[in-house]
Amino acid sequence: MSEEIIKAEGLTKVFNHHLVAVDHVDFEVKKGEIFGFLGPNGAGKTTTINMLITILKPTEGKATVLGFDISKQSNDVRNVIGVVPQEYTADEDLTAFENILLCSDMYGIPRRVAKERAEDLLKLVELTEFKDKRVQTFSGGMRRRLELACGLINRPRILFLDEPTLGLDVQTRTATWNYIRKLKQEYGMTLFMTTHYLEEADSLCDRVAIIDHGKIVVVGPPEELKHGLGGDIITISIKEDADVTELVSTIENVKDVKKENGSYRIKAEIGEVTAPFIIEALRNKGYTVSKLSLTEPTLNEVYLEYTGKSMRDAEESPEAFRTQRMTMMKARR
Repeated sequence: MSEEIIKAEGLTKVFNHHLVAVDHVDFEVKKGEIFGFLGPNGAGKTTTINMLITILKPTEGKATVLGFDISKQSNDVRNVIGVVPQEYTADEDLTAFENILLCSDMYGIPRRVAKERAEDLLKLVELTEFKDKRVQTFSGGMRRRLELACGLINRPRILFLDEPTLGLDVQTRTATWNYIRKLKQEYGMTLFMTTHYLEEADSLCDRVAIIDHGKIVVVGPPEELKHGLGGDIITISIKEDADVTELVSTIENVKDVKKENGSYRIKAEIGEVTAPFIIEALRNKGYTVSKLSLTEPTLNEVYLEYTGKSMRDAEESPEAFRTQRMTMMKARR
């Protein structure tokens, strides 16, 4: 797990001389791990992945994939990676089998070899019985599984997955997670994935890099990042229009108090023990607790800790996201 498969240093992408999509990011991906880029829409995840797979050229900085420079050795990079993009790319007029063969042609794989691999991949993603069906008849989950098979046709050493379960229902998302785990556990593959689903990053990734407005704010294993918060999270609201931050801060085992939108986010050791003392202290001062919740640290709490906002609050409006995407598309022409 010590070998660096990907290494990025100061990687930056600016569109139209003013839109900074990725801002001097540094990270490395180790052999055999699932590495996740976690952040809201518009954070810079897809732009980062597009630089690594050589679709976009960096404005500044550098990165290597399996030792190949993404700017100077793009063909070498493409030969050793597989890509499952966010958008569906399969030809709807072709069958599942024909789509995989089409992808194999792009890599120059001999047809005899390609057919054998296609059969194996269709079995892997459980589409064998649908191999001769046109893709236009497929459900969203079936299409995603076919995209996964296409991305594996060249037997890549690293697979890039851009929002692999975007738009899928819970059941299909869980099935896709199982395929991803299988690639790591049974085939020893290294996977780089982007996601804005907290539970997806928590469940799948060995390490995650949380990205916000193009900057990486923290990197580490999900459990380590959560434990790094140093305690449980207590959220309290009171009926009175008053600031009780200082009062709550003096209670034993309370490590941090932040007032947010009329509520108090309290970081405390052994939350179930500390919460009653908080309630008692507030009542003794004449305050009425109207709401209280106690949770163990989550990746959302980690995101909140490092960015000052939750993932939900960080999601850009559809209008802002569309405007940014249009700017990027125009800049690529």
